[in-house]
Amino acid sequence: MGLSGAAISAPLGCRGLPRGAVGGGGKARRAEAERWRWAGAGRRSGGAKVRCVATEKHDEAAAAVGVEFADEEDYRKGGGGELLYVQMQATKPMESQSKIASKLLPISDENSVLDLVIIGCGPAGLSLASESAKKGLTVGLIGPDLPFTNNYGVWEDEFKDLGLESCIEHVWKDTIVYLDNNKPILIGRSYGRVHRDLLHEELLRRCYEAGVTYLNSKVDKITESPDGHRVVCCERGREILCRLAIVASGAASGRLLEYEVGGPPVCVQTAYGVEVEVENNPYDPSLMVFMDYRDCFQEKFSHSEQENPTFLYAMPMSSTRVFFEETCLASKDALPFDVLKKRLMYRLDAMGVRILKVHEEEWSYIPVGGSLPNTDQKNLAFGAAASMVHPATGYSVVRSLSEAPRYASVISDILRNQVPAQYLPGNSQNYSPSMLGSFDNHRSSQQDVARVLGLNPFICGSNTVFILHVCHSSESIANGPRQTSPL
Repeated sequence: MGLSGAAISAPLGCRGLPRGAVGGGGKARRAEAERWRWAGAGRRSGGAKVRCVATEKHDEAAAAVGVEFADEEDYRKGGGGELLYVQMQATKPMESQSKIASKLLPISDENSVLDLVIIGCGPAGLSLASESAKKGLTVGLIGPDLPFTNNYGVWEDEFKDLGLESCIEHVWKDTIVYLDNNKPILIGRSYGRVHRDLLHEELLRRCYEAGVTYLNSKVDKITESPDGHRVVCCERGREILCRLAIVASGAASGRLLEYEVGGPPVCVQTAYGVEVEVENNPYDPSLMVFMDYRDCFQEKFSHSEQENPTFLYAMPMSSTRVFFEETCLASKDALPFDVLKKRLMYRLDAMGVRILKVHEEEWSYIPVGGSLPNTDQKNLAFGAAASMVHPATGYSVVRSLSEAPRYASVISDILRNQVPAQYLPGNSQNYSPSMLGSFDNHRSSQQDVARVLGLNPFICGSNTVFILHVCHSSESIANGPRQTSPL
């Protein structure tokens, strides 16, 4: 592959790579990225939707063909120049995970009106769907039937609080940080690696028991019917009617949501990881390595490559099996995966680590910061689509899972007309109990949720859960998990 660095006795290719592509070659990555092109201007500038089109299909990355983005920022949230790798990560085969369609009953009657449709089948969407259905709402879940492919790390106590301790596959008694010397800093908190198959299965079980129905489809747009219902327009011309639509389809949801203009630009956290069998593992298997900022390769890179510092995140599963991940915490321009891979190989080489076998490669791409969803719209957002990702650390998963019950409770109260009149926009005579998003004289359904929670809706922006998150943004970085690695 043209890589120098850690001694490797096994191929470092990934099952998810398309034929002919190499995991870390910069030329190969750039050549693939050039096959993606822009057309048109973003919705914010009044132009047509941007469509990102692949000119060549790949077996393992077929889902990357025809990906659409609303504008340039949406494109950056979706992967930008690293889009090919992001798509490969999302579409990695996980035969051990159940198909959603095999667990949930289908959304069958297009003429019926659901209380709630949730778009997106990640942890945020599944948890909100089950919690909302438990409140007695008729809930439909719509999105591609894809598995959980990311490795999730969590603080053990937080997952226990969610009743998900059975989904943790490995626990380390403590967590350590290395800064500029070889003396570790102990955090004093046990850390767990989530078994993604078990988490997927548990969230599906909760959805099934609550009566959530499912449609395996992408969503093209959300419109409004003459009688005020939301119309979720899916593939093959299918339309699903509902009283409220919530978008939980990830950060790149600009085709379905409008975002505030003039907000802070989005930054990106990127990380390249490998789970490997090794010789000379330098880490204690009883301790999880939260961050190792020691510089092992100062002279190996040009000045421009050194401008974005990276750290190592390591999960030693045993004395010989380790998940290593080189992470750039946040950057205005995403640090490319091939640079991260090169740094990881040099780091492992400097540490004397010899790779014997590669079990899996991982490409983690997490947008952080950016604008909030606009409050002048009738659709709600949840999870990363609502910017519920910690802008400094990338934390999101436990935040979404823990806020889903409260969010669902407020939505249920509003849809069931159990909200005090003073919290509603306008007077109660103008309120139709059949619709949350069709008031004539109100600013937005998101602001209703803010009022119900006793928060200032104009301070809150568009999503109260995100605001609860922002209000606690000064908490320690050890107070929440993040997709793939903990920062």
